[in-house]
Amino acid sequence: MQKHEMRTWGKSVKAENSWTLFKVISELVEGFETLNEIGPCVSVFGSSRTKPGNPYYQTAVEVGTLLTEAGYGVITGGGPGIMEAGNKGASLAGGKSVGLNIELEFEKGSNPFIDYDKLINFRYFFVRKVMFVKYAQAFIVLPGGMGTMDELFEVITLVQTKKIDRVPIILVGSEFWSGLKGWIKNVMLEQAGNISPQDLELLPIVDDPKEAIELINAFYEKGEEDLRPNYTL
Repeated sequence: MQKHEMRTWGKSVKAENSWTLFKVISELVEGFETLNEIGPCVSVFGSSRTKPGNPYYQTAVEVGTLLTEAGYGVITGGGPGIMEAGNKGASLAGGKSVGLNIELEFEKGSNPFIDYDKLINFRYFFVRKVMFVKYAQAFIVLPGGMGTMDELFEVITLVQTKKIDRVPIILVGSEFWSGLKGWIKNVMLEQAGNISPQDLELLPIVDDPKEAIELINAFYEKGEEDLRPNYTL
């Protein structure tokens, strides 16, 4: 590359980076201003491909309803599947139903069960993750794909490294999750020694949605943490 080409390229990249920064800040500000007013919430993760006839869809509806009855707002990714079901449960129970939607080629629009004033649209995954984590008092994770795994392990890492306070992270669906947790124990812990035994305690598995809410309530009733945002940027 010639020197004059390098100069042109450098100016172009600097201009693009500046505009990207403004867009990122805009998304952060909108997220903070919206979610600061909502109060204690629980983030619900799971597959966008789960259909209403799937038992896990109904489980997620029940999760949303029970969280509302326990006094929590429900945060999902705003799309179909498990996300829709979680929002639906909150909406049917008259609770706060938040959707953190993101522009995806294969997933258009948001589900209809999000409160009109609590739908936030994101361009950037990492900004969306900040909102999922900062305002959640707990995480309930139902079966999902790569995106769900990404969200789950990000949260585990933040708790493990003490970048956020320890909060409940609850896996719903033993048939789906037991193999993964077994691999973490048998390979990551015992064979490779890449994690500590106490890290396994971060991932309880339940099948009954009521058990998930009981674990969250018990955690806060013991006074282990206060109900507050997880960290300050």
